[in-house]
Amino acid sequence: MPEIALDNETLGYLRLFEEATGARVRDCFFAEEKLVFLVEPADLIRAVGPGGVRVDRLKEILKKEIAVVAYSDDPATLARNVFYFFQPTSVEIVPKGRGRHATVTVDPAWKARAIGKQGRNLKVARAILARHTDVQSVSVA
Repeated sequence: MPEIALDNETLGYLRLFEEATGARVRDCFFAEEKLVFLVEPADLIRAVGPGGVRVDRLKEILKKEIAVVAYSDDPATLARNVFYFFQPTSVEIVPKGRGRHATVTVDPAWKARAIGKQGRNLKVARAILARHTDVQSVSVA
């Protein structure tokens, strides 16, 4: 995997997030007009706050959509964490080309929301997984 470089703007967002939440951030980047923060799993509840209050406050301050995801070195766990809100029932990772493909299974009632408008959630998931694992593509079943 390529080394991750953060520009000054992104570092500023990272510092603000850490100061506002007390959570340790593993990565911060833009994907599909969303500011994505990967945080240490033990810090997820601290980062989001009760009822999402900290994330909501940061959205107001930054005037940006924010996604907070618990980091994992394990690709299947990371994929599950990306789709956590949609209560994934399973994650299957299979070889595909030079990388691997993740299929995240959710309840059929959640499938359209998990994919997102114009596949936006899938694109965010792909960006996260490609940045931190050898998973190059993602689908929701």
